[in-house]
Amino acid sequence: MTTFDIAAPLAAALAAKGYASLTSVQQAVLAEDAAGRDLLVSAQTGSGKTVAFGIAMAPEVLGHMDRLMPAERPLALAIAPTRELALQVARELQWLYGEAGAQIATCVGGMDYRTERRALDRGAHIVVGTPGRLRDHIERGSLNLTGLRAAVLDEADEMLDLGFREDLEFILSAAPEDRRTLMFSATVPPAIEKLAKDFQRSALRISAVGEARQHGDIQYRALSIAARDRENAIFNLLRFYEAQTAIIFCKTRANVNYLLSRMGNRGFRVVALSGELSQQERMHALQALRDGRARICIATDVAARGIDLPGLELVIHADLPTNSETLLHRSGRTGRAGAKGVSALIVQPSEYKKPNACCKGQRSSRNGALRPALTKSAPKTIPACSKRPR
Repeated sequence: MTTFDIAAPLAAALAAKGYASLTSVQQAVLAEDAAGRDLLVSAQTGSGKTVAFGIAMAPEVLGHMDRLMPAERPLALAIAPTRELALQVARELQWLYGEAGAQIATCVGGMDYRTERRALDRGAHIVVGTPGRLRDHIERGSLNLTGLRAAVLDEADEMLDLGFREDLEFILSAAPEDRRTLMFSATVPPAIEKLAKDFQRSALRISAVGEARQHGDIQYRALSIAARDRENAIFNLLRFYEAQTAIIFCKTRANVNYLLSRMGNRGFRVVALSGELSQQERMHALQALRDGRARICIATDVAARGIDLPGLELVIHADLPTNSETLLHRSGRTGRAGAKGVSALIVQPSEYKKPNACCKGQRSSRNGALRPALTKSAPKTIPACSKRPR
């Protein structure tokens, strides 16, 4: 890490966190040819990209200072697709820029608008938020981006998938044209290339292919289960692997609530994440997982997007993912930062062709993820386990 030019206060924060080396995406954004340029980076979740764009934008935020002066207007802006991811990014930047005295404000839907406005009025060096709430603050005059030096779009492909293009255009048009724009995306489809062309200037394309190793640390399992055995298969998976933390993906809120009730009755320490919950309820659920009061999270795809839970060792697809991108997103909750994990798909006979379709071509995809093996010899059952839930 000492071979890279990292601002002194950020280097001190990284050392305090125990960083002995940088991930490939963090090294790439610090390369000599990336200095001062707009960047279009493809990198998977769990690759250390929050720290990557945090250290990349340090010259714009800090200038030549080790300690920031009070801010009149934000110097940097990070936009994320969901509330949970935005709050997670803010937490990461808080410790990364703590030594530099940076004030970080969040603007996310579901939180108290007045509290956010007071934080902005006090002066924030870095603002982190979701597209809709950021636009709201700009329109109401509480967020002034005229002094912005750097803008980050985190998980840009997901923001477009969720229909935020108009909001992104509005937000970026309120910032100076000479700002530096860093765009991070798991994939770079044509829509992302167009967004980059519209809002970046001669962006350097970085493909952090080395981060595909995160999926090399994930052991995939596809289990062919009769429909009547679905719940027992989920329970047995949890007991068999005894994961410190596990997440179960369902396709609808109703499925989440049903499974939550069934597992709660079985004695599992479980919480749920779905779109019907308030922001406070979702934060309480995540905190229960982080402090060990709960070990299992049942979630829909949208509610769990961008969540990073330390120690998450097992992902169960109670309902199959609809496509390869969703499979990557779900599975990427585990096997992060060199840790090992398991991604298990529950497959009923009528659904046999579906996982093969959603996994098709993964091995040769540009993000390099491993294709989960699903063959006709896939195990019909998993070992029966009489262990009681912890």
